[in-house]
Amino acid sequence: QAQFVESGGGLVQPGGSLTLSCAASGFTLEHYGVGWFRQAPGKAREAISCISTSDFIDIYKPSVQGRFTISRNSAKTTVFLRMNDLKTEDSGRYWCALVQTRSGTCTWKPLDDSWGQGTQVTVTS
Repeated sequence: QAQFVESGGGLVQPGGSLTLSCAASGFTLEHYGVGWFRQAPGKAREAISCISTSDFIDIYKPSVQGRFTISRNSAKTTVFLRMNDLKTEDSGRYWCALVQTRSGTCTWKPLDDSWGQGTQVTVTS
């Protein structure tokens, strides 16, 4: 099972920005699609963004499109989620995970059901 360490969460005002990091432990992400997921209080965990194996295709849910950007470092060890113009509804716990791919393009489906600690994002005035 893949293991990640998520970090970068925090408390921010509406309209603010945060960058989350997802560091792979003991392996590289070079040949994997990676997704970011979040869970708001009282709601199910949802996928919000993923990056494909080629890094040229990334996908976003409409709720974050245009505000969030997913990227991967050149060493292929860490995936980032830059979050701009944060809204109160972006609050929740965020995780990253390996996701299934189709012809190299990422999907919303995790490879397995193992999750790390995640990182908490709270957007409030």
